[in-house]
Amino acid sequence: MELIRKKADQLINKYDTNCPFKIAKNLGIELDFENLGSIYGYYSKSFQIKMIHINENLSEGKKIFTCYHELGHAIFHPDAKTPFLKKNTLFSTEKIEVEANFFAVRMLFAKDFFNGQLSLNDAVEEFGIPEKFILQHLIKKF
Repeated sequence: MELIRKKADQLINKYDTNCPFKIAKNLGIELDFENLGSIYGYYSKSFQIKMIHINENLSEGKKIFTCYHELGHAIFHPDAKTPFLKKNTLFSTEKIEVEANFFAVRMLFAKDFFNGQLSLNDAVEEFGIPEKFILQHLIKKF
């Protein structure tokens, strides 16, 4: 997870933001907001074109978290056939899902995007991240 932590910090410093939409754009990753039903989002790569698909029906907070998660796949698993991000994947024990979620939460809690004011409760309420997931998998690794 140290590699993921370092990469997240490098991206924030390089682009002077941790907005996932801006970082994706700077990395040449296309964003597509579309009606995906119950799917939050997914990452795809076709003919060397990286694309993050996000459900347009999500709340703004969940769109942000989904973009972070899929950005994690685009950076760390660019050629993997990742499963769709559905509500229950936040509890996934698959290594690539845990890594993408670790990246997402690391980016989400970065101080400059929310001026260091994002609380655990905010993450649970606004971004839909299960508190149990954050506590079990991520907080002790920061």
